[in-house]
Order: sequence, then C-alpha cells, then structure tokens
Amino acid sequence: MAHPAAAPLTLSRKQERKLRTIVASTRAGQAVVRRARIVLLATEGLPHTHIAARLGCSLPTVRTWRERFRRRGVPGLFDRPRSGRPERYGPSERLAVVATATSTPPEGASVWTRASIAAHLAERGPAPSPSTVGRILAEAEVRPHKVRGWLNRADDPAFWAQVGAVCRLYLNLPPATVLVSVDEKTGIQAKSRRHPNLPAGPGHDQRREFEYRRHGTVSIIAALDVATGQVIAQRIARNDSATFIAFLRQLDQLTDPALRIHLIMDNGSSHTSKATRAWLAAHPRFAVTHTPKHASWLNMVEQWFSALTRRLLRRGDFASREDLEAQITAYTVDYNRTARPYRWRYDADAEHARYLDRHPQPAPDTFTQAA
Repeated sequence: MAHPAAAPLTLSRKQERKLRTIVASTRAGQAVVRRARIVLLATEGLPHTHIAARLGCSLPTVRTWRERFRRRGVPGLFDRPRSGRPERYGPSERLAVVATATSTPPEGASVWTRASIAAHLAERGPAPSPSTVGRILAEAEVRPHKVRGWLNRADDPAFWAQVGAVCRLYLNLPPATVLVSVDEKTGIQAKSRRHPNLPAGPGHDQRREFEYRRHGTVSIIAALDVATGQVIAQRIARNDSATFIAFLRQLDQLTDPALRIHLIMDNGSSHTSKATRAWLAAHPRFAVTHTPKHASWLNMVEQWFSALTRRLLRRGDFASREDLEAQITAYTVDYNRTARPYRWRYDADAEHARYLDRHPQPAPDTFTQAA
C-alpha cells in the first residue's frame, strides 16, 4: 500500500544554504550530513519510508531528525554536549602543565617535550600522562616544540623618519629622477647533486638526491629600477667599497645624463665607507636614502632576490661557479622581458600609529616632524 506523503517542510533561504553547506562539507561528520539530507528530502514532501530507503536509515531516524529540525532549526541537527567522564585534572593541574611548557627547560635541554613535562610534574606529586599533557597543551594552543624567529630592532628615534622617507620615494617618484634600489647577495652556493633528480608524476612528488658536491660560492650585486622593475645584476669578486664604486660608475654611464639617480640602499660597510661617501660627494648627480638599521626589507631589490632564490637558486643544480653565474644571467634576462614594477603597499604612517598604540610611553614623534 502506498504511504501518504508527509507535509513538506518549509525552509528559509538561509536555512537551505546552511543545509547545503553541511552536505557539501568535507569536515562535517557523516551523521550530521545524513541529518541534513533528511531535512532537504523532507522539503520535497517525500514519505518517510522513501527517505529512509534512499538514505539507508531507519524510519524512526527520519522522524526524529525531521521533528528536531522543525523545533530547533539547523542547530537541532547537531548533538548537544554530553557530560562524559568527570575531569581528572582540574584548572590547577592544567595551569601547572602550561606554566611548565612556557618556562625555561632544565639544564641539558633546550625544549620541553610532553614526556619531560610529565616527568617534571611527577617529581612534585601525581601528574598527567604525556598524552594528557599533549591534549592540555593543544587546548591551550601552547606549542613548545615550535619557535618563530624575530629580530630585535634597536631603539632608534630616527627609525620612523627613515621609513617614511623610503615610502614617500616609492609612492612619489621625484621628477627627472631614476629611483634605483641597490644591494648585494653574497655567498650563493654552487652545488650539484651526485645523481639526477627523479621527475614528478601523478601521485608522487619530484625526488631529489640528498648528497651533493660543492663548487664554491658566487656573489652578485643588483640594481632594480623601481619605476620599471628592470634589473641589472652582475657577479662580483669582493663585496667592498672599490667594487661598489665601480658598479656606481656603470650606473652613471648607463643612465640618461639628463636624469638624476636616487639610490635606495642599506647601511652595509661598502655603502657607508669613507671612500663611498667621498665618491658620492664628488658626484652630485647621485642622491642616497638609506633604509633604517634592521629594516633592509624596505629595500625593494630584496623582492627580486627573493624571487631569484625561489625560482632558481633553491632547487637549481650548478656544475660550477661559472654555470651558476650563467644561469643567474639567463634568469635576469628572462625576467627583464616581462618585468613590471612591484606594488608597494606598506603604510609607514599607519604602522607608526600602531607602534605608538602598543607603547604607553612613546618616543618623540620625529616621523611627523620629518614629514
């Protein structure tokens, strides 16, 4: 005998969207997905027996979740929290685990492990097992096995003034001026693998031989035209004042005499030496803006060095220093064919404001004075 169709459920657009999101989710539990499917089929007015047969569940299951949705909506499809077994370790024990994980490890160790934390707490009385320690740390989002590097910036009252000067140059290029970002990349290793790589294929990544041969290092100096993104790069034998001044002479010869040359560079010894300063003073065509100490990331040529490392150096195979130099040259030539200026999005004013908000007693606002 045919079963009469149940009155179809009525869903709002928001409810239907949430239910279809649950069904399409790869993270939702299968039980919740089936409940969402029950509700969606119920909106079509299908009999409960047809829904149960299509989804492979019992008739009471269909009735239960249809009714729960009718009474509580989408939240009614999720299980309510259950009491479970009482906690064995209360707030004090959990706090002790977190306090230990965030303290300095004992002598002879540089990092806490779950086992060492459990053993350390066991010396003072009953303590959780290493697996329980791991769960407590995960809930508190404490990860003693991980570390992130950072660089402590010196308390320089002129820092924000220098940052602002560099940013203003990037955003407002002076007329009749070529803005050039200059820096060196030293100690690039020329390495070749003892055996060739195995190419990637469906289902497996490229495989690379661990052992390699060293063939020495190569250092380069590069200048990036901020307005066009074009780069000049060449190998250098030494990173000293004489080499840097020789490179500046090349820039002088390659640049239209009607244009001034404004350099953005860091405070490396070859950039600030007495010889370099004397040469720049004798060539008023050149103007210089230095990035602050510990802020070489403001130097835009570092973007190009980063791309060079990712696309060539990190996974390249170089049979000799000459081979490495030739591949860097080829990369530079190819890069310049489609070079575009980098988009500079760093806001020195906003960053300075955030810095002042984080420090209750800020230094005098030299950035505003410089602006």
